[in-house]
Amino acid sequence: MTRFRVLSLIALIAGLLLAYFVWSTQAAHSSRYSFKLGLDLAGGTELVYKADMSQTAEGDRADALSALHGVIERRVNLFGVAEPLVQTEQASALSGATEDRLIVDLPGVTDVKAAVAALGKTPILEFKLATTTFAGNVGKVTYIPTGLTGRYVQSASLQFGSGATAGLSAPQVLLNFNSEGADRFAKLTTENVGQTLAIFLDGQPISEPVIQEPITGGQASINGRFTAAQARDLVNDLNFGALPVPISLESSSSIGPTLGVMAINADVVAGLLAFVIIALFMLVWYRLPGVIAVVALAEYLAFMLAIIKIIPITLTASGIAGLIITLGMAVDANVLIFERTKEELRDGKSPREAVHIGFARAWTAIRDGHLTMLISGIILFWLGSSIVKGFALVFVLGTLASFISAVSVSRVYLLAIVPVEGKGKWKFLLGSGIRNV
Repeated sequence: MTRFRVLSLIALIAGLLLAYFVWSTQAAHSSRYSFKLGLDLAGGTELVYKADMSQTAEGDRADALSALHGVIERRVNLFGVAEPLVQTEQASALSGATEDRLIVDLPGVTDVKAAVAALGKTPILEFKLATTTFAGNVGKVTYIPTGLTGRYVQSASLQFGSGATAGLSAPQVLLNFNSEGADRFAKLTTENVGQTLAIFLDGQPISEPVIQEPITGGQASINGRFTAAQARDLVNDLNFGALPVPISLESSSSIGPTLGVMAINADVVAGLLAFVIIALFMLVWYRLPGVIAVVALAEYLAFMLAIIKIIPITLTASGIAGLIITLGMAVDANVLIFERTKEELRDGKSPREAVHIGFARAWTAIRDGHLTMLISGIILFWLGSSIVKGFALVFVLGTLASFISAVSVSRVYLLAIVPVEGKGKWKFLLGSGIRNV
């Protein structure tokens, strides 16, 4: 019994420390461990873009989507928005086909038009080979995509003619490719010497140089039909990140800070009410084991809130709903254990022996129940949308935490209190409902 009392003291101190951590980090609003709130709670704008993969090979689509994510994330970060969130997902369209989407969350930005303007128009840079075909006396120019796009551009810079001043020479945009882009460009220029390599920006040709010789240095210059100011803007846009594939705005939504505060208040009230009702039921129905279950439940809640702060997990309304649901799950295992213990007491076992056997008999049901919940939560997180994923992540973490709370914390507390032999009051304290056992 001494071992369990020491363990229970350690568990109690750990729970108090977790509760203090949650309270103190939230009281200090500038703390880096403050709760990260989603748009539906903090207010802000969500933009959903559709990525056009029609000109991208099937095998390159995953890489293109990853590159698109990185480009947009860099651009959004440059705008100075506090803690933006950029996500990619695949969704089913009405036609049954799969669409690649980009979701941009901008906390604190509630003006949709301003958000779209802030994200701006990122240039689509493409290199295409020009071929001419004749039909009679009419020549038709066809541009063939080469697969070399702005996604391979590492940086861009503005320069003018060698030895010339800015006012006397046409501007040039110098492109520096990354390692993969340099290899692609070298291969392209080596295999197509004498061909015209057209450079397209947003679907329009801006330069059509002829490949004079293989270019292996990983650099290319654009001598476009633009002014110095236009060239400077192009350099800035390319350095922000050229989109590897075109995107189009599919939907947008905004939530004001007032609605966010109302949602937070409603979720907090719902959570407290759920905790109080569960605690009252456990105290009234299960007596001493109910007290232990409530203490374990409080520690479980402190542990979950601390985990959410430390990871951190962006809290949304659906995530808080998942947390509230797991409150009931956290005591579900305790109910199984207490009912099994009550059966053993009814069969004449001593209190301590009944607790040991009760835990052993409830183990398989607790294990299987939590396993099925974990499977369902993982599937929701794997296949669900961004909103569902917020719920699923908290649900999975809550399931794991409730499992630990039930099989470890509650057991340690109960075995630290229950005597080896006990009658009278112990029979009443370990009973439930309107009967002693």
